[in-house]
Amino acid sequence: MDDNKASLGLQSARAYQLAEIALHTIDHVTVSMDFDSGAEHEDILARVLPFVTLQAPDRPAEEHRQVATLVLQRLLNIGTADRSFGRDYGLIDSQDNYRLHHFPFRLLVERPVAGKTYIRATDEAINVLVGALDTDVESAQIAAEVKLEHLIRRNRLSEAKLAAEQARYRTVQYGERIRRIFDATRRDVRTVDWHHEAPELLADALDHVKARYRAEHSIRLNISEARDASEDPSHKQQAAELVDIVGDCIRRHMRLQRWLLEAGNLFRSEQDRQQFTVLPMQNTIDLHGHLLNPLLGLTIQDALPTAKVYFRSATVPQAPPVLSLATLVPRLLMPPREPERFGSPVPEPELDTEEAEEVFGEEEWRITDELLVLGSSPNRLSDLLERALAHGPSAAALLAQRVAQAYSPALGEHLDRGEDQMLMSVRAGTKLLTPLFGGDDLLVGMISLLPSLQAEENAIETRPEEAPE
Repeated sequence: MDDNKASLGLQSARAYQLAEIALHTIDHVTVSMDFDSGAEHEDILARVLPFVTLQAPDRPAEEHRQVATLVLQRLLNIGTADRSFGRDYGLIDSQDNYRLHHFPFRLLVERPVAGKTYIRATDEAINVLVGALDTDVESAQIAAEVKLEHLIRRNRLSEAKLAAEQARYRTVQYGERIRRIFDATRRDVRTVDWHHEAPELLADALDHVKARYRAEHSIRLNISEARDASEDPSHKQQAAELVDIVGDCIRRHMRLQRWLLEAGNLFRSEQDRQQFTVLPMQNTIDLHGHLLNPLLGLTIQDALPTAKVYFRSATVPQAPPVLSLATLVPRLLMPPREPERFGSPVPEPELDTEEAEEVFGEEEWRITDELLVLGSSPNRLSDLLERALAHGPSAAALLAQRVAQAYSPALGEHLDRGEDQMLMSVRAGTKLLTPLFGGDDLLVGMISLLPSLQAEENAIETRPEEAPE
């Protein structure tokens, strides 16, 4: 967003750090998330607006709200069909080949719950806050709390606050993982492995909650002691903020523990509900017996309407790439992607050199030249082919091609080259009786071009000279 401020439609967007506003928005959404709810749209704007106002206090309040709304809409990716972002990245496989892959992801999503629409942060958004990708939730939670306890003992409360916030992010992410399992169970209990995977995960989650509950109470006690022992007002304020953050983590773990204890009842109730639900019964269609055999007994005129109805109903409709004007306009206004600096690698083609083979050799050309030395009277093609076949089929094939080209000769080309005679062939009115060739027999003869050349020269000599200007 910071790199493309000109495309946002705000003339004063340069006064704001949109990336910091986006991280601030994700932070408020993550902290406001509960196990079965999230953050409301107006509540997010109310929490982010003070931060936006601090960046540009001289700007009007309407502009502050417009910037906060714009950043929230960009995080939701409103205006696209699937509301997902994408990033291309390359990997080198085991064969040392560089392959390009596409990674789709979302940052904030909207979820309807009990008639309201809540905004929730995805795992990718929480990983952005923590500064890591694909991190094990439980290990990261333990590491964050150990780091938090160590910082508190060393009285480094400013760094301890950051560690406490990261620990809370991991708590939210762990609850989101359990919530997805419950949602999948409510949709279809068969999609979740409740024999091995889900029970092991729930047992590990309960052990994790118990251990974190004890650790967080110990951390909270240490923070309280550091707060009471410190005489610095800033330290007392930081310690109070840490107490609130760790208390929020404890409350979240208690709610998560309640949901884990109700997981067994949820599984059994959903299993009973889905197992004894009457599925709609539909009669299947026998295409061979109900459609093909009856159509084969009809005429084309009678069978065509039924076949049209079937193929029109059986063909899957194709969704257009652009569904609305809100999707079309961002695509048209999207700046072009910057090309790679050195371009993509160009593979070296492996070309096979093939030597050109002559169809007819010098011997065949010599034989046909001798056969086409004709007298004043024309000769039949059939007679010429019989004499050429005595020298082989290649000579006869070359003779047939040369005579076929002389069937409609280009008189102008011969005159331009200054030739005094030209080979010409016309239909003889009979068929060829040669075994290797078919078609009409031709009369082949040499036509003298001397009268035409003489007439052209006379025309040039008798042409009146142009008058000088």
